[in-house]
Amino acid sequence: MTALFANVRTWGEMIKLSHSVFALPFALLGTFLAARPQRPEWGQLGLIVVCMVAARSAAMTFNRICDASIDARNPRTAGRHIPRGLIGRGAAWAFWAGAAALFALGCAGFWQLYANPWPLWLCTPVLLFLCFYSYTKRLTRWTHLVLGMAIAFSPVAAWIAISPHTLGLAAALLMGAVAFWIAGFDLIYACQDVVFDRAERLHSVPARMGVPAALWLARLLHVLTVAALIALGLWATLGVLYYVGVVCVAVLLTVENALVRPDDLSRVNIAFFTVNGVVGLVLGLLGVLDIVLS
Repeated sequence: MTALFANVRTWGEMIKLSHSVFALPFALLGTFLAARPQRPEWGQLGLIVVCMVAARSAAMTFNRICDASIDARNPRTAGRHIPRGLIGRGAAWAFWAGAAALFALGCAGFWQLYANPWPLWLCTPVLLFLCFYSYTKRLTRWTHLVLGMAIAFSPVAAWIAISPHTLGLAAALLMGAVAFWIAGFDLIYACQDVVFDRAERLHSVPARMGVPAALWLARLLHVLTVAALIALGLWATLGVLYYVGVVCVAVLLTVENALVRPDDLSRVNIAFFTVNGVVGLVLGLLGVLDIVLS
């Protein structure tokens, strides 16, 4: 039993399962917005969680496989599981296939149980786009925006799964907020690898434009995040609890950007992991509560 738990922990660490907290709350917020004025069924919520975790697990596993040789050369990432040999490539590919299959099964569940074929029709292009992100650092400095768009599709995908005929501006604003937020904090995170990226001729905003420019762009993207969240609240006529969440997000993003300076990147992990985890949980929880209690 101890060995089983250790194995599960190893795989969970490899795909950073705990980072699901970044996007899952927004997917659930999209779910409840799409279901209004009703409430989503428990079965729908369960399928949303399954699809979300499975798709993210497949995407992260693909990223780890794709970047294994690069990670092995980077002192910051050389300790990751595939470069260290803790997880073999064959096992990683098998895990990717299992996660992709689970994602497809979850999407099929909406067709079988709720007569909504859209998730199944879209599951393959969505998964391809999620995996495509892993190559963008070889192609463009705007890889951070691609990551933001990939993760930001989660609340839109949830909306399509619940009520595709009501997809509109509210879903677009929620997607924009998540895309700007993710891209902003990925810019901050990428500042750690600026020297390595330049040496390896990998593309990123910090590597191409410098750390100060990257940090200013992150601040601009986070301002746009808050603006999109305010616009969503106005368009979707959300209430006080939601706006309390938006204020909390604004404060947390201000703290996040204040933690990191061009000459001091020592607190990047605090900004990346701790603050952003709280951002997702606070807005997701207060947004859902606002809808449920209204």
